[in-house]
Amino acid sequence: MTIAPSQPISLEEFLKLPETKPASEYIDGQIFQKPMPKTRHSRLQGKLVTTVNAEVEERRIALAFPELRCTCGGRSIVPDIAVLAWSRIEFDRNGEPIDDVFIAPDWTIEILSPNQSPNRVTGNILHCIHHGCRLGWLLDPDDRSVLIFLPKQEPRFCEGSDRLPVLDEINLELTAEHVFSRLKMAA
Repeated sequence: MTIAPSQPISLEEFLKLPETKPASEYIDGQIFQKPMPKTRHSRLQGKLVTTVNAEVEERRIALAFPELRCTCGGRSIVPDIAVLAWSRIEFDRNGEPIDDVFIAPDWTIEILSPNQSPNRVTGNILHCIHHGCRLGWLLDPDDRSVLIFLPKQEPRFCEGSDRLPVLDEINLELTAEHVFSRLKMAA
């Protein structure tokens, strides 16, 4: 959904606005509110954050954040999952992460929701890739596929037993089938 301000708004003005639920994003001078996540979206998001963090957090390799606002290159977007290399996370003097992130994530993961524009979501992934992101995933729960985005490469379509790439420093072996199997909860 596009939220049309009465007059043009700058990125700096957008960042001063109160947060919305669901989150709003600033793209090319316009404000777009993300759709409210549905059950499958939330389940995949939670399972992926838990899976990645179980592998990387204790060893301080990286950290996966759900719905983290990332502002870079004139956009302020909220990927479903933003994975930041530990060395790129800014901490305050108490050892807590700084709230505002002004870099692209190292790995951005988006999960399509019903009525969400795949092109706008893909545009956000590509924007991140052009601003230093090393890996992007676009998950489609309806057809159980994942589009993979890497810098300077064509997107790659993965499904079933196709192995999904992760950041080099993360020791995870995931397939599209494994990721989507997390949706099944009842026999």
